[in-house]
Amino acid sequence: MNIHTIAVIEDDISIGNLLAELLTKEGYHVLRAYSGTEALMLLESKKPDLVLLDLMLPGLSGEDVLPKIKNTPVIVLSAKADEEHKADLLLDGAADYITKPFHTRELLARITVQLRRRSSDGLENTLTAGSLTVGNLTLDFTSHVVCVNDIPLHLTRTEFAILKLLMQNPGQVIAKSVLLDRISEDTPDCTESSLKVHISNLRQKLREADGKDRIEAVWGIGFRLAAE
Repeated sequence: MNIHTIAVIEDDISIGNLLAELLTKEGYHVLRAYSGTEALMLLESKKPDLVLLDLMLPGLSGEDVLPKIKNTPVIVLSAKADEEHKADLLLDGAADYITKPFHTRELLARITVQLRRRSSDGLENTLTAGSLTVGNLTLDFTSHVVCVNDIPLHLTRTEFAILKLLMQNPGQVIAKSVLLDRISEDTPDCTESSLKVHISNLRQKLREADGKDRIEAVWGIGFRLAAE
């Protein structure tokens, strides 16, 4: 049986100890960090299956740490209950948000949902030796080849960069501004005005490959790779 690892990033020792004890009893392996800087150092050397992230951290805040966490679901823990603040964090990459104080059963349920989403329905984010697989969709970083059911597709540089980001975050909504920022290193020519065209062309190529509409537009927010 695979034992999931959860990183608890929390500066309050009593809350951190409570979370660690709870998660250990549930059969999880627990990693700890007490500041934003320590969290980034931890995540450079360890690859947890999920992160519990407090916002009020010494040094780098949770808001600063969140965008730097890649390919790992993050559940934000915060005393802030402002809906706009929650929305901003979700757009910045958080998978979920739970307000302190919280019920342990609710937290465990949310953890279970995120881990299940990460590994079930063929959407496990499989990253091996320069390749990424989501369902029957495979992307190779070295050759820049994308295949659907082992059939290669011809994508432009921008389409490849967009798909790579969506595949690295399956099921999660990526805001337009975040998408443009994240792909800028791979394809600096993509602008806000041209993004819609690139997305449309990419969706059509994927749809023609196996009839599935994989990229969902979330009105007013951005895009996500749909669950199969």
